[in-house]
Amino acid sequence: MLAYTAGDTDVPLLEETIGANFERIAARFPYQDALIEAAAVPGEEARRWSYSKLNDDVDRLARALLALGVAKGERVGIWSPNCAEWTILQYATAKIGAILVNVNPAYRSHELEFVVKQNGMRMLVTAPSDRNSDYTGMARQALAECPDLRELVFLPDAGLGGLAAGEPENEAERTYAELLKRADDVGHSALKARMAELDPHDPINLQYTSGTTGFPKGATLTHHNILNNGYSIGEQLGYTEHDRVVIPVPFYHCFGMVIGNLAALSHGAATIIPGRAFTPAAALEAVQDFGGTSLYGVPTMFIAELALPEFASYDLSTLRTGVMAGSLCPIEVMNRVITEMNMTDVAICYGMTETSPVSTMTRSVDTMAQRTETVGRTMPNLESRIVDPVTGEVLERGGIGELCTRGYAVMRGYWNQPDKTAEAIDADGWMHTGDLARMDDGGYIVIEGRIKDMVIRGGENVYPREIEEFLYTHPDIQDVQVIGVPDAKYGEELMACVILKPGAAPMDAASLAEFCRGKLAHYKIPRYVDVRESFPMTVSGKIRKVDMRQEAAARLGLPAGD
Repeated sequence: MLAYTAGDTDVPLLEETIGANFERIAARFPYQDALIEAAAVPGEEARRWSYSKLNDDVDRLARALLALGVAKGERVGIWSPNCAEWTILQYATAKIGAILVNVNPAYRSHELEFVVKQNGMRMLVTAPSDRNSDYTGMARQALAECPDLRELVFLPDAGLGGLAAGEPENEAERTYAELLKRADDVGHSALKARMAELDPHDPINLQYTSGTTGFPKGATLTHHNILNNGYSIGEQLGYTEHDRVVIPVPFYHCFGMVIGNLAALSHGAATIIPGRAFTPAAALEAVQDFGGTSLYGVPTMFIAELALPEFASYDLSTLRTGVMAGSLCPIEVMNRVITEMNMTDVAICYGMTETSPVSTMTRSVDTMAQRTETVGRTMPNLESRIVDPVTGEVLERGGIGELCTRGYAVMRGYWNQPDKTAEAIDADGWMHTGDLARMDDGGYIVIEGRIKDMVIRGGENVYPREIEEFLYTHPDIQDVQVIGVPDAKYGEELMACVILKPGAAPMDAASLAEFCRGKLAHYKIPRYVDVRESFPMTVSGKIRKVDMRQEAAARLGLPAGD
């Protein structure tokens, strides 16, 4: 049997824009909670929006943008950690057909200017500066250096004690409050007219890939791409207007704005922002304080939550589901999330920015093995197949090859980069993920790792995921990543980069090898051990193994490779 599956087609795709969908849901559930932002300062009240109030605030911002002359298809950037205004801007730009550009909050001036210039951004909405990031200064520098950038908008501080943006320095700058005042210049009829001009297949969102090699590329996503993907995820999770979804993952990434906002708000559920940045305590407090039924996170977030000394004191009884995604999910961690966090229906989602993002997902009806050892089955209205990375031929089930995805969720392309688009999407419309995977007889997919992360040791293909899963059973290991480092004899050798549990005994290569002996083939036993406090990560929670390989090679005095 060939390694190919097609998802269910029983549920038709939505043929509406994000704005039209939101108005429809807001009309059904006007008084339900739509958005809650936990107080930034202890003792203050959380900020709350019903669906009716949120729709009103979205409309006000949308009319303000129209008053400034923002046209359909123009790019509006958002450069900020999570906050309520992020969500409001996401829906306001969707209502007027402006393309929201998600700018990584970790970017600095060089990276910011690259993104602004690459897509011809017209407006940048930016967070206020804080003690770690001079957002205001870097935004002003971009305004001076990027000819297409015409307006800067500074978001409010919201009591975080950041450094104030100060008074706007020129007519190109305004505060968020000043921008909202412009809404009085445009009536609701103008907004309705703009919404009537929009097509679900118009591009509405630009998301820049992590750029682990070379410059980041802007994945161009349409209403149809991300609304349907978010809606489909919400359907698989069983969302209704009674759900309350805690979202500690960044809105900058598809995980936050699609799996989070769009999945919840297309079902009348509430979205809950625990804080501007992730802390394990704030995430669990949000579940406890607001009755969260669903919690999101990358594996490292769940590991941090489970490791809190006071973990057992949190009331997580309202939880039933959630999503673990962003990077490969350790089986041991998944088991603990299900048993210790009350997340009996938690799902693993797999995909990439270029596929809006989810292409496979586990379901609550799956067996424990399927929910912990695979990334589930192909999502509705999509196709998956596994091909030989060299020949492109579809493999038999059980064979390891490159996972490819086809269907409505595949991006329009990389913004202004047709050559890069052609490298990623083949002539038949298949998106090549760059991930090694295998498919079992039931159509469940197991991710073996990135093609570029596969280690070839003495002619043997070694998949780090297999070794990592085994090492998670070590009683002293809290987190682990396995990488390949250059070796004169074997071409590559294995290094286990480990974070130890508090109070654990010191670990070296000899003691780890003793733990592995007789349980792993000799060529899979790591030659090196690197005990670390943390792993280098992207803002979306993906571990940067390329950085770890370079650091390890430098420390061992070896050539870095690619």
